[in-house]
Amino acid sequence: MTSGLTPPFLHTPYDGSSLPFTVGLKPIGEDVWLELDAHLAMHLAEKERLFAADPGAVFRAEAGTEEAQAEVLALVLDNLRDFHSEAYEIRSEEVRIVPASRTISHNNATPLLTAARLVQEDLVIMREGPDGYRLVAAALCFPSSWSLTEKFGKSMAGIHAPVPGFNEGRMGQVVARLFDNLKTDQLLCRFNWSIYPDAQLHQPLPERVELSDPDHALAQLFLRVERQTLRRLAGSGDILFTIKIHHDPLKALVEAEDRERLSRSLQEQLVSLSDDQLSYKGMTRSRDVLVQALERLAAEG
Repeated sequence: MTSGLTPPFLHTPYDGSSLPFTVGLKPIGEDVWLELDAHLAMHLAEKERLFAADPGAVFRAEAGTEEAQAEVLALVLDNLRDFHSEAYEIRSEEVRIVPASRTISHNNATPLLTAARLVQEDLVIMREGPDGYRLVAAALCFPSSWSLTEKFGKSMAGIHAPVPGFNEGRMGQVVARLFDNLKTDQLLCRFNWSIYPDAQLHQPLPERVELSDPDHALAQLFLRVERQTLRRLAGSGDILFTIKIHHDPLKALVEAEDRERLSRSLQEQLVSLSDDQLSYKGMTRSRDVLVQALERLAAEG
């Protein structure tokens, strides 16, 4: 299943507003916690396909997380009722998703799964343990080069072990302190971006970006942006982590109104990546070609 493009690009963290491999959290309001876009029906249909095809690969929950799952569903329903009533009809036992022409019951034994079927975001619950916060429940349909099967039950340090500089640098310490100190009235947001060779939403395996035609690099690649939010659940004390995927073809930069600025900033961020970071992003063999393509596009003004 592929995603399309809603120009202009909704989020562009590669424009310098967010730096790769940094925490970069900023406060947001409840009104923008969940995002709806033109791909709502398509993303939800893809979630349904994945939940049916291999449920263990995209949904897992430990016993004892039921209360936290119910909290998440209640938060989602309240937010949709308060801020997205044009797209959702919240009824006593079911939700009508108008753009998707779909009705989903919200009275069942797996509330986190129900919540995930309502929104484009993936939903992850982290619970405090002896080794820090660990992943205890998740509906993860659209991962970016990581597997729920592999990461389930692991601590933040274990989950981020492949990320350059996370555990051996300051980032892991900053995240640990942030999780410890996060208040229930705080709602935080951050972004990640990557380059992918196709438009698949479900990407559990690391991708290596190879360019079959270096002269047409932009036409072969996609910018994948993760919009992530964090909040503490008031009842359980667990932390809810949401991930919304935006997946835009790089060739759309050609038509972007501010293509010169976006091309140059993306080029600069690619150049600034270390060898370890390039390897982690799968761009060791493609970075220089893409940088040259972006330079040509920026020069066109």
